[in-house]
Amino acid sequence: MKIGILGATGYTGQELVRLLKQHPEAELVYLGTSSAAGQAYTEIYPHLYGQLPLVLEDEKEVPDLDVLFCALPHGLTAARTQEFLDRKIKVIDLGADFRLRQAQIYTDWYKLTHPAPHLIEQAVYGLPELKREQIKGKSLVANPGCYPTATLLALVPLLRAKLLRPQSIIVDAKSGVSGAGRGANLGTHFSEVNENIKAYGVAQHRHTPEIEQELSQAAGTEVKINFIPHLVPMIRGILATIYAEVQPGVEEADLRACWQQSYEGEQFVHLLPPGSWPQTKFAAGSNHAFLQLTLDQRTGRAVLVSAIDNLIKGASGQAVQNMNILFGLPEEMGLAGTGIWP
Repeated sequence: MKIGILGATGYTGQELVRLLKQHPEAELVYLGTSSAAGQAYTEIYPHLYGQLPLVLEDEKEVPDLDVLFCALPHGLTAARTQEFLDRKIKVIDLGADFRLRQAQIYTDWYKLTHPAPHLIEQAVYGLPELKREQIKGKSLVANPGCYPTATLLALVPLLRAKLLRPQSIIVDAKSGVSGAGRGANLGTHFSEVNENIKAYGVAQHRHTPEIEQELSQAAGTEVKINFIPHLVPMIRGILATIYAEVQPGVEEADLRACWQQSYEGEQFVHLLPPGSWPQTKFAAGSNHAFLQLTLDQRTGRAVLVSAIDNLIKGASGQAVQNMNILFGLPEEMGLAGTGIWP
C-alpha cells in the first residue's frame, strides 16, 4: 500500500512514520509539511538517520495514494477531504474534524464552521474494539482522541449492559506533555511543567462532547459527564480514573464479567487481575490498553482505571490499527510490540 502523511513533523506524525516504517504491507511515499518542505525528514528527527531517506514535501502536493493519514489541526483536513475521496484515497483523520456527528456541536466547541458537513455521515468513529464492523469497508475514518480512547474503553461496555447510572460519571484523567503537540508554548515549557501538576480545560475541554456522544450512544440516553484533564510532568501516557454509581443490585463481579465478555480475544485491551492497577508505563511505546476496576461498597460507586500511551493507542497506533481493518489485514500488523520498561 502506498502511504502518505499530512502533518508528518508533529509527534503523532512521527509516530506514524515509526510504526509504518516497520509495517510489512506499507510503503511510505509521501510526508507532507506546511513548514519544512525540502528538508530531509532526518533533519527534523535525527534518530531515523540512515533508516528513512524521504524528503518532506509541500502539503498542497499530495500524490496518488492508497491511504492518507492526516495529523493536522482541526479544520484543515475537512477542507480537503472530498478531494482525496474523489481520488479514491482512503483518509484516516487523526484530528477532530469528523469525530462529532453534528456540525453545530463541532462549531460550538471548536469555534469554527465545519468545512465539510456533508461528509460527516460518511465517516466512521475509529475505535476498533468498539466499532470494528462499522469500520470495515469505509473510506473515511475519524480516529478518536486520546482521552476519549482511554475513557470509552472503560465505560462503553458497562453502559451498553445497563450496569452504571449514566448521569453519575466523573472522569479524572492525567496526560503526559506530548499530548499538547510539538509546538512551543509557555504552558508546556520545561520550567512550567517540571515538578508540577495542573488541571486544564476544566468543564470545557474539547474532548468532552466526543466522549458524551459515544457514551450516549452506548447508554441509549443522553449522557453528560464531568471531565477534568490534568497535565503531569511526564512525556507520554494517559491514566484515566473514572467514578460512576452502579445500578441497584449490580456487584463488582457483574462489572468484571461484562468487561471480560466484551474484550475476550482482544489483542490490545488487557484486564488486569484483581488488585493490580494500571500504570502508564505498562503501555508506554505500545498500542496496548490496561484496565482495572473495583466497586466501593461504602459509596456504591465503581472506580475504573484505564492506561494507554496517548501517542500510540491514543493516536498513531490506533490509526494504523484502523488502516489494517480497512485493508483486511491482521490488526496487529506493524503494532505487535509491547511497552518499554523501564
